[in-house]
Amino acid sequence: MDTDMIRTIVGIIGNVISFGLFVSPIPTFVKIIKQKSVAEFRPDPYIVTLLNCALWSFYGLPIVHPDNLLVVTINGTGLFIEFIYIAIFFVFSPGKKRRNIIIALLVEVVFFAVVVFITLHFFHDTKGRSMIIGILSIVFNIIMYNSPLTVMKMVIKTKSVKYMPFYLSLANLCNGIVWTIYALLKFDPYLLLPNGLGAVSGAVQIILYATYYKTTNWDEDG
Repeated sequence: MDTDMIRTIVGIIGNVISFGLFVSPIPTFVKIIKQKSVAEFRPDPYIVTLLNCALWSFYGLPIVHPDNLLVVTINGTGLFIEFIYIAIFFVFSPGKKRRNIIIALLVEVVFFAVVVFITLHFFHDTKGRSMIIGILSIVFNIIMYNSPLTVMKMVIKTKSVKYMPFYLSLANLCNGIVWTIYALLKFDPYLLLPNGLGAVSGAVQIILYATYYKTTNWDEDG
């Protein structure tokens, strides 16, 4: 079996795991629909993920970085899923929150359009285009890691893993490892760095889970 075939298989596994992560917030949105209110839930993570998916989808196109179709498929799917989440958020949000969502989306559309224009008009080879989009994608991936870092900080502070679901942490670890392998099989530093960090983040979450599982009070609601 040649490297390209192995890379394709690894990429398909990565697509399956990533899809599982994309659909993991569904219970939250079922709750929002049932309550007909977003309550204290915030749209920020989904808005950031939407732009992140858009950048990675663009990165995987042949005109930017050839031989990355599986990066396009999963991030294109993620883009669609995040848009649905934001639409649900919009429908069940009060006026002020709706206005903030519209402003955030308009900023993202303008930013993405400017990035696409600059990339295609000022960078004339795939090496240059890969670099600019790769760096931007890494920056937004690192912003997305702010959420698990906040949860990990809370786990250490409270010595409780009640609000850090084990299977989500395990999925993050597996996702990071699989996409790191994918990036190494046909060396891609822009895919390697964020997914390597994702694997480390997932591993730390599992270690914290093992460390604080026994000190967790599962009956307490605080």
